[in-house]
Parts: sequence; structure tokens; C-alpha cells
Amino acid sequence: MGASVLGSGHPLDVEARLGAGAYICGEETSLLDSLEGKRGQVRAKPPLPAISGLFGKPTVINNVLSFASTPWVLEHGGRAYAEYGVGRSLGSQPLQLAGNIRYGGLIELAFGPTIRELVEGYGGGTRSGRPIRAVQVGGPLGAYFPQSLLDTPLDYESMLAAKGMLGHGGIVVFDDTVDMARQARFAFEFCAKESCGKCTPCRIGSTRGVETMDRIIRGDDRASNLAVLEDLCHTMKFGSLCALGGFTPYPVMSALTHFPEDFGLRPPRLEAAE
Repeated sequence: MGASVLGSGHPLDVEARLGAGAYICGEETSLLDSLEGKRGQVRAKPPLPAISGLFGKPTVINNVLSFASTPWVLEHGGRAYAEYGVGRSLGSQPLQLAGNIRYGGLIELAFGPTIRELVEGYGGGTRSGRPIRAVQVGGPLGAYFPQSLLDTPLDYESMLAAKGMLGHGGIVVFDDTVDMARQARFAFEFCAKESCGKCTPCRIGSTRGVETMDRIIRGDDRASNLAVLEDLCHTMKFGSLCALGGFTPYPVMSALTHFPEDFGLRPPRLEAAE
């Protein structure tokens, strides 16, 4: 495009590229490899893309949410945008409602409403009409929140304090028929399928995680396998090269912490891996 941007006299050229569809290419350095025509794999950092990025040149990377907000901020100003939200979480966030929900879809709200307000007020509760048992916040690698935590505000600080993350705003609702041990297994399975294979904790850890969860679900020596599970999550969280392997422990450990009965445990509940 050669047109002037908002009458500034400065043109903006935009070139759109269609990605291969790999989940890992949402990670910034895998995205760069994809743009260069390579297989999407995470790059070791440093150097950061701002130093050496696309074709070895300094590259600034922003996500779609940032670009979508830019025209409004340019028109109304940063101060007006900062009037939305709470605390340090300023502006708005698109939120996707899915799963066992009566009214699914995409809405955009200022940071701050609670999980309950979103799921019950906007989503209308479960589609099945049964009680909500768990809500996953942040996408497929987000933590599971039980009923007792549904009044947690949807902002970055509150999510972090509750040992979760806001991520890209994906909200998935489950009623009281869900098996949370199988949801923990799904997290490992998803990671194993989507891993780029660059680092050992993610590549091997996710596969070992599926195997360990299968043994737990079958009831094979649960105490020993739960110890392996926690150790595995710790290794993936702190040893993975990117957030795919590093965030997989969030759904696994939150399911174990808040729904121990699905893992064959009794209270007191285990604490999530730090």
C-alpha cells in the first residue's frame, strides 16, 4: 500500500504471507524461520530478533492484537486507550468462549471482568445445563480454574497470582462430567504433536508425559508415577527452549492441584510446581 497513513504523509507497505499452520510458528523465532522458507523451529536466544532476526537483520515482532489496537491508539491517543482496563493491564483483550458453553464466540472487553462474569454473564453457562466444574484460561496450555477461583479477574496480574495466565484469551468451559486426569493427558499429547523437536525437555518430556499419565489413569503405582509427573513438569517448565514446553505444566499441574480426586488422590491437595 502506498497511501498516506491517517494523513501523515508517510506510506506503509504491507506484505501478507500465509503460514504453514504449525502451532509452534506462533513463537517469534519459529515464525522467522517460516518466513525464510525453513521448517519452523525455535531459535536459541540470544541473539534476540531485535538484534538478529529475519535474514539476520534487526527485526521487531508484534502480534495481531497489537496491530489491531494500533489504529485506535493513533486516532484517540495512548492516554484514552489506557483508561480501559485495571492496574497494569491497560486496554482491551479479545476473549474467545468455547467448549461446553451456551453462547460461544469472540468478544472484546477491557481487562478486569472475572472468569465467572464472562462465562455466566456473556456465555450463559454450560450448554449442557450442568454445573461448571472447570474453566481453562489462556488457550490449550492455560491453567484450569475450579469453581472456587472463578471470581479471579481477567488481567495479567491476577492470572499470575492464581498460577495461571491470560495468554491469547482463549476460554474453554467444562461441566461436571469432565475427567481432569484425561485433560492433563491431553496437554502432554498436544505438546508432543506440536513440538518443533528442537529441545529435549519438550520433545521427550511431552511423550514421557503421555506415558506417565496413561499409567496414572490405569492406576499403576500411582504414588511413584505422580512423583515422576511433578518432576517432569518441573523439568519442562524450566528447561524448555520456548513457551510450548514451558507452559505445558500449567494445565497438568493445575488439574492435579484442584482436582486430585481424578488422579486417585485425597486431600490435602498437592501444590503446583513452582
